Amino acid sequence: MHAFDVLGDPVRRRILTLLADGERPAGAIGAVVQREFGITQPAVSRQLRVLRENGFATVRAQGTQRLYAVDPAPLQAVDEWLAPYRRFWEGRLDALGTELARGRRTARAGRPTIPARKDRP
Repeated sequence: MHAFDVLGDPVRRRILTLLADGERPAGAIGAVVQREFGITQPAVSRQLRVLRENGFATVRAQGTQRLYAVDPAPLQAVDEWLAPYRRFWEGRLDALGTELARGRRTARAGRPTIPARKDRP
C-alpha cells in the first residue's frame, strides 16, 4: 500500500494524530476513534493493523496491553516526496504572516485594520 493510500483514510490519520503525542494503549486509541467515528473495536483494530503493516506505527506488549507509537520513517519519506511542492504553499503562508503582522501593527497604532464604510452608522 502506498503511503498516501494509508494516509488517505481519516480514521488512520486520526490515529496517527493521537500517536503524535506519544505512545498509547490500543484501548485508549479505540475509545477515542470509536466515539469520534462511530466504528466498532474490530474496525479500529483493522486500521491499527494497516498502520503497523505499512510501517507507520509500531506496537509493543506491556503485560496485557498493546502500546502503539508512530514510526517516523514513512512520514519522513512522505515529507521528502512533498519537498518539491512545498513552494506552492510556503510563499503564501509567509505572505499571510506578513499581512497579519501588518494588521496587528495597525491595530496597535490605534487605527482600524479595515476602513470604516461610510454607509454604516
